Amino acid sequence: MTSLYFDEEHEIFRGQVRKFVENEVVPQADQWEEQGRIPRAAYLRMGELGFFGIPYPEKYGGTDGDIFLTVVLLEELCRSGIGGLTMNVGLQAYMATPHIFHAGSEDLKQRYLVPAIKGEKIASLGITEPNTGSDVASIQSRAVRDGDEYVINGAKTFITAGVYGDYVNLAVKTDTNKGVQGISLIIVEKGTPGFEVNRKLNKMGCRSSDTAELIFEDVRVPTGNLIGQENQGFYYIMETFEMERLVAAIISVGSSLVAVEHAVRYGQEREAFGKPIIKFQALRHRLADVITEVEAARQLVYHTCWLVKNGFKAVKECSMCKLFASEVAKNAIDECLQIFGGYGFMEEYPIARAYRDTRVGTIAGGTSEICREIISRIHFDQKVVKRAY
Repeated sequence: MTSLYFDEEHEIFRGQVRKFVENEVVPQADQWEEQGRIPRAAYLRMGELGFFGIPYPEKYGGTDGDIFLTVVLLEELCRSGIGGLTMNVGLQAYMATPHIFHAGSEDLKQRYLVPAIKGEKIASLGITEPNTGSDVASIQSRAVRDGDEYVINGAKTFITAGVYGDYVNLAVKTDTNKGVQGISLIIVEKGTPGFEVNRKLNKMGCRSSDTAELIFEDVRVPTGNLIGQENQGFYYIMETFEMERLVAAIISVGSSLVAVEHAVRYGQEREAFGKPIIKFQALRHRLADVITEVEAARQLVYHTCWLVKNGFKAVKECSMCKLFASEVAKNAIDECLQIFGGYGFMEEYPIARAYRDTRVGTIAGGTSEICREIISRIHFDQKVVKRAY
C-alpha cells in the first residue's frame, strides 16, 4: 500500500539506518550496555551517516530533511534493542542543539552545532535540578555577570550525556527577581575549572546512555557563550519542548513495534500442549489489543508529524502524542513480556531490556501528568478552542 507519509527517499534512508543497526550496533549492544556509554566512534559514524543533521540546513552540515526522515531514523534505531542509543541520538539532534541553531550566534553555531552534527562533539542539556524537574521556572543555578564573563554556581541532575559529553547547554538564572523571565541558556564546556561530574547515576534502564549529576562552583565562561538574549532562555526551552515530546513519542512507538515483533516471533516458536502458544486464544487476543493500541499511537504520531511538516502549531497534539504513546508503550511491552512467561524475566531475552528501557517514557521529557495538564489547559482554558487543522 502506498504510504501517506513516506516516499522513496524515506525508504532508501530506512534501509541505510537498518543496515547500520544490524551491522554496527547489534553486535556491540551488550558491550555498550555493560560499559554504560555509546562510544565516540559510534557518534562519529552516525555523524558521517547524517543522523544528527536531519533538522539542520546544509550550511551547517545537515541535510534539511523533513520530520518523516526523523521518524524513520528513530524507528529503525529502536530495532537495536538498546534504548540508550535512541535516547542519546534524540538528545544530540533534537534537544541539546536546537537552541544554538535558532538563537545562538554564528560563532556558537560553528563551535558547537557543527561539531555536534558531525558527531565530533557530544552535547548535553542541563535543565533538571535536584529539587526542580518539570517546574523549569524554579531552577536555582545562577550565573552572575562579571565583566566579560559569567560566574556560574549550582547543580543539575538526571543529565543525559552528562558524563561523557563535551559541553552542556545550561539553564541558569541570570536575574533571580524575574521568575521565568530571568532564565538564560549558556554553553559550558567540559573541563572548565569548577565544572565537575559529581557522580554517574546508576539507572534501571537505558544503561548505555550515561546520566550524571553535575556541579558548578564559580565556573567562569565568556559572555559570548550566552545563547541568544539574556533572560530569554525559558522561552527558547519552551519552543523546543514541542519537538522533544514528539521525538519521545516516536521512540515509544518504535519500541512498541519492536516488542510486538519479538512477542509474535516467540509465540510462533514456543510450544505448549503440542502447539505454538500463539494458537491459544487467550494470548492471541491479548496481542490483538496491544497491536491495536500501538497502531492507534502510531497514527496519532504520524498525523502530528504531518501537522508539524506543514507548518501547523501542534503543541497540544505533541503533548497528546507524548502522553498516549508512552503510556501505550508501557502497557504494550508489559503485555509482550507476559507472552514470554518466565523467560521474559531473564536478561538473556531482549524483552527484559525493553521492559526496563521503556519505563522512563512516561517520566522523561515531560511526565504524563504534565502532558495531561498542558492538554487540558489548551483545550479547556481558552474561550475559543481552534483545531490545528
